[in-house]
This record gives sequence, C-alpha cells and structure tokens, in this order.
Amino acid sequence: MRTYAQLRGALIKRALGRERQSHTSPVSSMRSFWGLMRAYWLSESWREAWGLTLAILLLTALSAEASVWFAVTSGELVNRIAHFHHPTTPTTPSALLTTAATLAAIAITRDAGFTAVRHFFSSTLHRKWREWLDQRFNQALLDSSHTHFHLQQNGFGAAGSDIPTPDNIDQRVQESIKGLTGGAIGLAMGIAGVVLSLGLVGSKLIETSSEVRGLAFLGSYGTACLTFAAIAIYVPLNTFIAVKLGRVLQRLSERLLWAEGSYRTELNLLLHRSFHVAVIHGERAQKAVNQRRYFDIDQIWASLNRVAAGYMGLELVHNFIGSRIVAYAPGLLPYVDNKVSLQHYVTGAELANALISECSWFIHVMPDIATLRANARRVTDLAEAIETVQRPQTFYARTGPCEFQYAKQDAVLGLTVQEVELLHSGVDRPFLAADKLDFLPGEWTLAFGESGSGKTSLLKAINGFWAHGRGAIVTPRHVRSLYAAQDVKLQAVSLKDLVCLPDSVDEHPDRCVEAALYKAGLGEFVEELAKDGRDGQTWDQLLSGGEKQKLVLARILLLRPGLLFLDEATSALDTQAVHAFCQAIKDHCPEATVIAVMHDVSSIQSASGVDFFNSVLTIEQGVAKKIPIAAWHQMT
Repeated sequence: MRTYAQLRGALIKRALGRERQSHTSPVSSMRSFWGLMRAYWLSESWREAWGLTLAILLLTALSAEASVWFAVTSGELVNRIAHFHHPTTPTTPSALLTTAATLAAIAITRDAGFTAVRHFFSSTLHRKWREWLDQRFNQALLDSSHTHFHLQQNGFGAAGSDIPTPDNIDQRVQESIKGLTGGAIGLAMGIAGVVLSLGLVGSKLIETSSEVRGLAFLGSYGTACLTFAAIAIYVPLNTFIAVKLGRVLQRLSERLLWAEGSYRTELNLLLHRSFHVAVIHGERAQKAVNQRRYFDIDQIWASLNRVAAGYMGLELVHNFIGSRIVAYAPGLLPYVDNKVSLQHYVTGAELANALISECSWFIHVMPDIATLRANARRVTDLAEAIETVQRPQTFYARTGPCEFQYAKQDAVLGLTVQEVELLHSGVDRPFLAADKLDFLPGEWTLAFGESGSGKTSLLKAINGFWAHGRGAIVTPRHVRSLYAAQDVKLQAVSLKDLVCLPDSVDEHPDRCVEAALYKAGLGEFVEELAKDGRDGQTWDQLLSGGEKQKLVLARILLLRPGLLFLDEATSALDTQAVHAFCQAIKDHCPEATVIAVMHDVSSIQSASGVDFFNSVLTIEQGVAKKIPIAAWHQMT
C-alpha cells in the first residue's frame, strides 16, 4: 500500500501533466486586435472568407474604374451642353441625349450594379464572419472544462487578480462582435477604395493633366501635381482633426458600452429577484437604483451626441469644400488661359472629386472606427479571460492556494477524499477541513451541519467547482457522476432533452424516457417528450419547483449514475414525495454512492422506519467527520 504522501505526490504529477497537456481555447488567437481581425481568414473557413473578400475587392476596383468613366463622360456632357448653340459645330439633340444616357447608364451600373452588389457581398461576409466568431466563443465558453462557470467565479476581480471580471458576456458575444465585424469590413473596404482609386483614378488624372502658368517646370503634369498637392494638404489636415474627435468618440463609446452593460446587468438581476422585490415592496428602492444606472447612460450619451454633432459638421464642410473648391481649383488657371477645353477642365475636376472622396474614407468612417475599437476591446478582453481560465487551478492560484489533485481509482473503492481544506479567496485559514473520507459503492451518506458550514462547498470541491483549497480527491474510474442542485434551472430544449442530459436524445429510446418519467411521478407529461414547452412557455416556466426536482429524479433513473450528489435536491417536495424520491433511487440505482445535503432530516427514513442513509457526514467547527447513522441517531 502506498502512503498518503506517495499518493499525493503521484496526484500532483498527474495534475501537472494535465495542466501541460490542456488545449488552448478556440479563441486563444483572438486576444489582440490583429489576432481577432485575421483569425477568420486563417481558419478552416478560409475559402469562404477569401472568396467573399476577393469578390468585394473586384467590385471595388470596378466601382473605381466606373468613377473614371463617369468623370470622362461628365466632362463630355458639359462640353456638349456648352456647344449646343455653337455657330459652327453645334451639338445635336441626339448626341446630347446619347451622352446623357451614357452618363446615366454608367451611374446606374456603378451604383446599382457594382456598389449594390458589393454591399450584398460585404453584408454576407459580415454575416459569415460574425457567425464564425459567435461559434468560436460559444465553443470556448461551453467546453467540457466549464469555462463559462469559471469566468464568473471569485478568481476574477478578487484581491490579487490581474484579470478584471468580464462583465456582460452576453453583450460582448452578441452586440460587440456584430459591431466590430461590421466596422472592420467597412474600414477594410475604405482602405481598398483608396488604394484602387489612387491607381485607377490617379493614373487617369495624370493622363488628362495639362501645363499650369507659373509652373512650367512641371510641364504637362502641372494640374495633376497641383491636384495631388491640394489633396495631400487638405485631406490629412481634416483627417488629423477627425482623429482627435475620433479618440474622444472612442472613449465615450467605451464608457457608454460599460454604462449600458451595468444597466443591463441590473435589469437582469431584477428579473431573477423580482419575487423578493415584490414581497418586501421594494419597488421604490429598485427604481432609485435603475434611475442611478440610467443617469450614467444619459450623461455619457449627451456628451457623445455633442461630439457626434460637431463631427457631422466637420464632415459636411469637408465634403463641400473638397468637391466644390479643392477639386475645381487646380485646373482653373489652364482653363482661364484657354489651354484646356471645358470638357477637359470638368473631366479633371470630376476625377479630383472622386479621388478626394475616396481618400476621405478615414474621415467618413471615423465614428465607426471609434466604435470598432471599443467593441474589439471588449471582445479581446473576453478572449483573454477565456484563455486565462483554460487552466483553472493555475488561474485560481493567482488569488489564493489552489492545490486540489484529482485522480481515478478502481470503482470498488468508491470515492476517497483526503486531507482536504477549503478556503475563501483572500483568506488563509480554511473554513472546512477533512482528514480522510471514504464513500463506498452503494453507501448513502447524509451531509449535516449548520447553514454556511460548507456542505455544498465540499460537494463543489469534489466535483472541481471550488476555487481555493487543497487536498486529494480520488473518484471511481468509469463511473458516471451526477450533481443535483437545489435550484433547478431548465434550458429551453425539449422535455426529452431535459431528461437525457448530458446525453443526446438519440442515445435513449422514448420508452425508456417515458418509464423514467412515470417512476418519477411525471407520467402526465410523457406525451410531450418532443415539445420545448406549452402555450409559448418553456418547461422552466411551466414546471413547479417540486416538478423540476422530480424531473431531475427522472434523469437519475434514466442515466443510473454510480456517483450521485444531492444538494438539497428534495427541498421542494413534501415528506411523502421525498420518501418516493429516495426509494426510487434505492430500487433502480442500488450500487450508487450517494452523498446528500439535507436541512430537513425528518424524511431520512422510509415510511416503514428504515434508514435510507448508512452514514452521516457531520461538520462542526469547520471539521468534517463521517460517522455511522446509528451513532448519529444516538447523538441527536
């Protein structure tokens, strides 16, 4: 036989081995802004991502080329209008109409064809990218390591923790991912538009350039050089102002997201404690809390509106000056000097206008960029938090001792708990200690002690759901365990799903599930196995507390676990129903090791006076000891 020290050393090695072998989360590459941005394009869905991206780039190039066609045809149309009454070579009505129709066709093709179709592909990319990110974060949160649980435990936000608690996970996964994907695609399309316009529109601008008085050394590139210089001065200057305002918008957006999340949390908490607020007539106090939360939103929103209004004014003025002054000024001297025709002048101005419009993308999308960065920060923070808790013991060790070692042993030995100490975060002294506890197959143990003594905490620690402490927990190998909590929350799935969990419904025939429901006292529902509820309500809303606990009993009878933890699992049942609950488990799971937490011990014996339990786990003054049921009866 190995000593406990030897066993402890072996368990530590195994635990460390598991830590080293644990896999990274599905969002491990998304803990930085650029990691988040490129993850989809480097994933298994890269063909889909790159296919949509290339289609968008192609349509952006065609749109830029159409802007060149539009500028050239606009110049031609203005020229034909100017020559309509020319004494020698007047424009014919048919030529004028043909040019106008050509211009309209180009505009329709560019806007309704290239731009609209590009929007379809970009919105499809938005939808696909968001779906992919949503799936990755759901996989990361709902993994077999119970990451969603660990994220909300006392390691985050506790003294000594360097990772803040990720608030409003639902908002981060839903709204923030949607916002960042849409903003990022718009930003990328803007960059692509600038690059392509500089190539296509810029080359045409150089091609149509002419000499400018006083700049003869530039030769025929005079107007092109003036246009590029004007754009190079005008656009960056306004962009600099936009960046300054954008940073203010970003800070306000981040604060608004935080305030919205805080208010949302308060409303969600109200829904969970609605009954308690009602019975104490606490609506006045709750109203004050809600008003205080919303006041923060209102103040930040007001500041955001002021900055946004100023930004809109900047954008409108920028657009007007750019399209009416900066675009037309460079070619004005050659036109006045009669070195270029009106058609040539208008064509150059329209090309300059198109180039200014494309190069001003940063100004136009700055509010979206500010929101993008705020949303991306919330998503990357969540990814960082998820990755941090992939090794729960390492994470919890940041805020206190976490030295639990878990291992398996032969099923005939049952469950063994050795030298366990449980602690609260930031507290060095254990609130519960147990030297050595053995729970054999078929043995029923009643956990008994004062409220808050640590009965539920011990069950959580055995199942790997307690953060701080130490000790060895050895569970039976190849034995299914099941934890039944007092407060039963049912997911919005079918009744058969609820009985079969965590197994798939395909693993259990309907007749077996129906039999389990009958034995648990829920025979009236056997005709509704495939339904998610009734009359628009889920089973969680339809079933009473006692019926929910009977549903858990049906799950136990169906799955027949070998290790069963009942944490006040019969608190909503009367004495007769508790007897039936325990007797059903005795009859159908005779080899199960059962540990039950019960405050009301009046029903621990069957109707005939036979004890359901073999032993009692008493907790007094922070020490857990196991004694036979007969000895406990004598003590009480």
